[in-house]
Amino acid sequence: MTPLATITPSANWVVEATTIAMLRDVPGVVPIFSRTPVPDGRPDDYDVPAMLRAAELLAQARPAAIVWNGSKGGVIGLDHDRDLCARVTAATGIPADTSALLLDRRLAARGPTRLGLITPYDDVYTARLLAAFARQGWDVTAESHLGMSDNLSYASVPGAAIRGQAREVAPRCDVILAWCTNYPAWFEAAAIRAETGREVWDATELGVVALLERARPR
Repeated sequence: MTPLATITPSANWVVEATTIAMLRDVPGVVPIFSRTPVPDGRPDDYDVPAMLRAAELLAQARPAAIVWNGSKGGVIGLDHDRDLCARVTAATGIPADTSALLLDRRLAARGPTRLGLITPYDDVYTARLLAAFARQGWDVTAESHLGMSDNLSYASVPGAAIRGQAREVAPRCDVILAWCTNYPAWFEAAAIRAETGREVWDATELGVVALLERARPR
């Protein structure tokens, strides 16, 4: 068995549920996890020492790759994610990636894409996220947010609410992007695709895909 390692925000349980579900039928791998504190106030950087400590603990299990399955890079900028990955690999010798970096690569490979953004966030954080996406050159043509601000509560958003958000943005986008790793959108993705005919990209799913990509022999 090959361990695949994930660092997840401390108040998150959707990452673990999604990762386990996605990897259940992948032969020869076992998901392992470590948590890192997410302080109040949503600071504009990472707690790098805490992240590295989480990575070093995971490294003791000799995983094939380590991923930060968090969506924060989308609002604070991808340079933070690139720096984090470089530091993790330098400290552990293990390939590292993040959800946001895979989103960037996927959009670059696809070309011009109209994104329908769905999140649980409040107005203030949504405005910051939209501004950060625009700076990155990501084209959000439709958006729906639920007005929530407590990270733990995001995990309990009902599937019907997520599907409703997807229906709202679908007519004005090419891809529906669920951007919060503690928001259980992946579990609704199949139903959303069937109902709307749109691709669905989920931040948590992107983290798992990044983990699998990094674990492949180069």
